[in-house]
Amino acid sequence: MPKKVIVGVVTSEKMSKTRRVEVSRLVKYPKYGKIVRRRTVCYVHDENNESKLGDTVEIIESRPLSKLKRWNLVRIVTKSNLIDVAAMRTATKEAAASNE
Repeated sequence: MPKKVIVGVVTSEKMSKTRRVEVSRLVKYPKYGKIVRRRTVCYVHDENNESKLGDTVEIIESRPLSKLKRWNLVRIVTKSNLIDVAAMRTATKEAAASNE
């Protein structure tokens, strides 16, 4: 049986070599028929710590690597364009202080 390959967004990078990836999907609610958003959380093994918060990644099913990890990182589809606001503020303050 072929292994599943899915695309999701990295929502946490706090662990070393592990990423939390959310896969969103639309599901029809059984009773009322309304389309609702659902998400699946997958813990992914990222050997080289390549992916960052907000990146869209492609993952593949694998053998159990730990209690929660069941997926491996295949590739980074798109890089995130999130900005670290705290770092930007400190850089702006340092630039303003050096100009004075």
